[in-house]
Amino acid sequence: MSKFGTLVMGPAGAGKSTFCSALIQHLQHNKRPCYYVNLDPAAEDFAFEPDIDIKDLISLEDVMEDMGLGPNGGLIYCFEFLLENLDFLTDPLEEVTEDYLIIFDMPGQIELYTHVPILPGLVKHLMRGSLNINMCAAYLLESTFIVDRPKFFAGTLSAMSAMLMLEMPHVNILSKMDLVKGQVAKRDLKRFLSADADLLADDPAHRLEDTENPNRDADPVSKNNIMAGESFNRLNRAVAQLIDDFSMVSFLRLDAQDEDSVGAVLSYIDDAIQFHEAQEPKEPRDIVDTDMT
Repeated sequence: MSKFGTLVMGPAGAGKSTFCSALIQHLQHNKRPCYYVNLDPAAEDFAFEPDIDIKDLISLEDVMEDMGLGPNGGLIYCFEFLLENLDFLTDPLEEVTEDYLIIFDMPGQIELYTHVPILPGLVKHLMRGSLNINMCAAYLLESTFIVDRPKFFAGTLSAMSAMLMLEMPHVNILSKMDLVKGQVAKRDLKRFLSADADLLADDPAHRLEDTENPNRDADPVSKNNIMAGESFNRLNRAVAQLIDDFSMVSFLRLDAQDEDSVGAVLSYIDDAIQFHEAQEPKEPRDIVDTDMT
């Protein structure tokens, strides 16, 4: 039988741990079992105690102190060590049944998802072999990115990069939606959910910059113009058009304080991992006719 799980990941500040806590709480309210795995070797405080905590195997603090590494190098070392000791995950996960949703809380360094081929090895181990976990990735991007449209497309590009590297079902989420209430029109918000490239052309800040920039017709490769004016705008438009052309990235809205919002995101995760299709039909309780003896 298959098991079921989701990797909760994204850049630091996206609210991954908050989402994990809200998801666990939602599952508990609906009397659905879950299994919480912390794979962030730097995490300290948890709303819910993890069933498996990578820090019981190795911690980022110890690695940085003993190996003289920085945070990013230390994180890579921690995951390389985990890959050499996969029994730490495999043994307890063998006992988890198909009724559970296994939640993997990942670190916030996006290099792990976009640059270094370590996580794909871990994913393959979890999805194949004896564990055979049906998995998807839940990639969180903080909704405040939509206030700065070039920044939003940069974050979307990171999500697409993670999708290509991991080669697994993805659910992309705009988190902390409560922070942008009233800042973005509902009409524009729908366009962000589908990563519409025309958002850049319609950006008031973009048009104002073009009008006020005295160097907009200057050499686009000039050092002073690389990060400003038309040169920078062309780069942003090219990135946005790339994302739009492939039509790979769309987003769900998430307010972790709203249980209906959490439930809606969970329904997409369940569809991605085919959770409900694999559940055996439940027999209704026998109806006792009190008039019969």
